[in-house]
Amino acid sequence: MSGFRIITRTRKASAQQIAAYQDLPVANISDAMHRLTAGGANLRPYHAGGYMAGAALTVKCRPGDNLLVHYALNIAEPGDVIVVDAGGEVTNAIVGELMLTYAAKKRIAGVVINGAVRDSQSIRKNALPVYAAGVTHRGPYKDGPGEVNVPISLNGMVIEAGDLIVGDDDGVLCVPYQQIDEIHALASERRSGEIAKLQAIAEGRNKRDWVEKKLRELGCIFPA
Repeated sequence: MSGFRIITRTRKASAQQIAAYQDLPVANISDAMHRLTAGGANLRPYHAGGYMAGAALTVKCRPGDNLLVHYALNIAEPGDVIVVDAGGEVTNAIVGELMLTYAAKKRIAGVVINGAVRDSQSIRKNALPVYAAGVTHRGPYKDGPGEVNVPISLNGMVIEAGDLIVGDDDGVLCVPYQQIDEIHALASERRSGEIAKLQAIAEGRNKRDWVEKKLRELGCIFPA
């Protein structure tokens, strides 16, 4: 029945693809994707720090209810990122210390909740990447309905099961499965360009004349 079902994931980002993205800034990946995709500025990191990269295991649940998130946690594989569309509602937490401790034990790569978490002090002390829209002490319900491994959307960012999910201090981004290698090549090129610019700044070789040139092209009026 649609709205209360489990779907089998048929493809996912490989371990090699995931490893290739490790520590590649999300900003560079976003630029390579023409800055058209974002999970929303409200999805913030709550963990102690560190990069997140893994294959999406998606969950769509009723706001405030985590029954299907528990099932996803049962079937998640090492290297997965559990991504939950909980409607962005922050009245009730979807996950907390107990579930996240189990997730870390299973070597899950991260958890993204478009909703709330709780036990934030524990989350801040641990390396397991956790992104969420907010924090509350109020716990969840476990009645369903919900769906696992269906397409979801977080603030307009569409995620399908098996897509590559990355995250750093700037936020969360989904790289579509079919574009993982292509986007990696483009993002790596952008990163190399930024490193070269940083070196030029350090050595006093950076040029800023492009700013005035751009302003004049746009018709900006300068002092006589």
